[in-house]
Amino acid sequence: MKPLILTGWSIPEFTSSEFADLAVDSFFRFGWGELPSPDELATYLGPRTPDVKRGRHWSDFVSRLNQSKNRRRRNLSLAEFCQHYEAVELWFDVQPNAQLSLVWLLDYFRSYPKTIAKLKFCLIDLAMIELTQLGRWRPVVVDVTDKELETASAAWQAYRAPTPEACFDLLGKDLSALPLLRPVLIDLLEELPSSSTGLGATEMRMLELIARGYSLTNALFHFYQLRQTRIFGEWEYGYLLDGLAFGPQPAVAGLDEELRTLDRKNLRDRHPAYLRSRLSLTEFGKAVLAHKEDFSRHNPIDRWWGGTHLTNDNLWHWNPALIKPSRKSERGVP
Repeated sequence: MKPLILTGWSIPEFTSSEFADLAVDSFFRFGWGELPSPDELATYLGPRTPDVKRGRHWSDFVSRLNQSKNRRRRNLSLAEFCQHYEAVELWFDVQPNAQLSLVWLLDYFRSYPKTIAKLKFCLIDLAMIELTQLGRWRPVVVDVTDKELETASAAWQAYRAPTPEACFDLLGKDLSALPLLRPVLIDLLEELPSSSTGLGATEMRMLELIARGYSLTNALFHFYQLRQTRIFGEWEYGYLLDGLAFGPQPAVAGLDEELRTLDRKNLRDRHPAYLRSRLSLTEFGKAVLAHKEDFSRHNPIDRWWGGTHLTNDNLWHWNPALIKPSRKSERGVP
């Protein structure tokens, strides 16, 4: 029997009956906003009951489900559904949300030994969004062992914690069982406000690009290599830009004023408003970019980082530092 694929990004081959029976390809976005509650996560992965609305259960996001002989099992929990396959392949790539989804699912599967026996971990050291087809390329595939499960559980519990301390502590531990996880943790930590500017890496990168003349949101939102940061998606970049432009002391000028009042769920009207914008830095924005001003001292901060609610009164910072050697060690003195 062809395998079941769990993935953060579906590609055409996954919908081919020659490659896999089914692919579950839609999970949560864990990099932005408040994390789903434990009850919401349990409902999504658990057995479907009559009161579960459309779009709130894993079975609502399965390619070709109606063509599978397991279609009548769609109301099972995900773990129970997986047990009807000889193999369940985990295709989660280098993207931060993919790795967060991976550790969440592995933490969930720890309670289902029969399902764990079916799991195959695929090491995908590239961004699947760039793949139009697999061709002859195949990732390294290994069995899921206790080491992967323990590492995933530690990472998921750390990310859910009410402070970032546990995530930082993970950097000092052996994460080799999930080799793509450490870079993601570092990228996530870099999105905490800097102690010198009060802004995270993505916000600072936007200021840098605007200062260099990139005045259109298309470049800021879509040019992956130009952006360099990878935690957030297109609309999330827009929400960060709103914060930079519409606070009491704005760092960015030229963002369309209609965005002040448009509901964030109104993507149809928000999109053209972003396209109409012509951005530049304010004098304050230039000072923040030069590390001469702290954005958070003049503007409200209210966003989530995993389980941490970042506010002006609860502002965790990220400030990596390289310490120079002492004069004694520089001279080779023992």
